[in-house]
Amino acid sequence: MTTPLTLTSSRRADGAALLTATGEIDMSNTDALAEALGNMPGPLVLDLTAVEYLDSAGLSVLFAHADHITLIANPLLTPVLDISGLAGLAPVQTAEHEAPITS
Repeated sequence: MTTPLTLTSSRRADGAALLTATGEIDMSNTDALAEALGNMPGPLVLDLTAVEYLDSAGLSVLFAHADHITLIANPLLTPVLDISGLAGLAPVQTAEHEAPITS
């Protein structure tokens, strides 16, 4: 059974290639992630802000592409990227979620 993962490619306002991942990244869907990353050569921004889970198989794919990706990660994934050593190979930006407006 494949874990749900949606990958959407686009361009940022600055022209950089952008791949947005939504869902969970695990061994059941890393082939799709690897294929998407392989089809977008050159400098690439990988937005992981909507990723709820990232296992070692997913990290392996990211390590293979660390030389040409910049990661945007939610605060829950940032420690995983740091501890794994990936943050030392690819730039990681933390996505800051806005606090809800209360009245």
